[in-house]
Amino acid sequence: MVRKDMIEMSRRELTRIHFIKQALEKKITQAKAGELTELSDRQIRRLIKRMRKEGETGICHCSRGRLSNRRIPKKIKDKVIKLCRGIYSGFGPTFASEKLLERDGIKISDETLRLWFKEAEITYQGRKGRKHRQWRERKEHIGELVQMDGSHHDWFEGRGPKCVLMSYIDDATGRVYARFYDYEGTYPAMDSFWRYIEKYGMPQSVYLDRHSTYKSTAKPTIEEELSGRDPQSQFERALSELTVKVRHAGSPQAKGRIERLFRTFQDRLVKDMRLEGIKTKEEANRFIDNGYLKKHNEKFCNDPAKEADLHRPNPGGGFGVRRALGSGLHITLFRIKYSLVFLKCAMCRPAPRTCAEHYSLI
Repeated sequence: MVRKDMIEMSRRELTRIHFIKQALEKKITQAKAGELTELSDRQIRRLIKRMRKEGETGICHCSRGRLSNRRIPKKIKDKVIKLCRGIYSGFGPTFASEKLLERDGIKISDETLRLWFKEAEITYQGRKGRKHRQWRERKEHIGELVQMDGSHHDWFEGRGPKCVLMSYIDDATGRVYARFYDYEGTYPAMDSFWRYIEKYGMPQSVYLDRHSTYKSTAKPTIEEELSGRDPQSQFERALSELTVKVRHAGSPQAKGRIERLFRTFQDRLVKDMRLEGIKTKEEANRFIDNGYLKKHNEKFCNDPAKEADLHRPNPGGGFGVRRALGSGLHITLFRIKYSLVFLKCAMCRPAPRTCAEHYSLI
């Protein structure tokens, strides 16, 4: 700590004192002193006048050691620190700054919060350094490529059952669509994809990982080997019928855009649902449908390189799954076993099990 009879100065101020003293002693001109200190003639004259009156302390700024007139009142600072230790616990400075303005009407910059967090020893999870990987340029058009995946996470932080967030992100703009399901499988994939095309239209291609829902693990049949086709999962078959191209990523890093989206959701969305007290996937779906995704897209979306939207109109109708009929006249669909009742039909008498449309579920 500096004593009262000592003056705290920077290296630049010490340099200025040296040359201004020389100007006071007429050893150099004021113009030369300004050149050496990189100050204007007017500023040099002002400093000379102050040093004649106050001595070497005149070189220091008059506001040094005083509290700023623009400082945030201590009462507000204490309130903010209390909130960040309470309902905003675990929030980073940027997200906490947004929520303080949105929910409490307190405007504090994220950098100010960062300093307050450090001073109050409030911990938060920062960004981790990532390895450099080859950058892939975004697609030029909306709907040219959509990345899709499911994220398994404790979205309700123990307040409710674990579930999966099925998400879609447009490669050109970063526009997001998402919905919660109990598991990641054929039904959630088909249902979420149909909801996506009802909202935005049908994309040209979908980028997926190699989860068994999206890429079949079965061995090719003889017919497939003869025709040179690979086995398809139910979801792949449905998309091929809709003429949507399916591309599979070789690694999580290859579809880094949606992986980074999940990190954002696991930070921001989880905390937003905590503030709203959401406990079930039904409540969570209502929350993201009623404004959350709209706000997210407004904040994080980019403009596409070209204006044309390559989404095709919704074809209407729908798509389904194929299931083999067992010997006991039953099928298994989305983890549920259904028994079938054969309806009398003249068309079906020769081969009743080949005419699926003449069966009814019970």
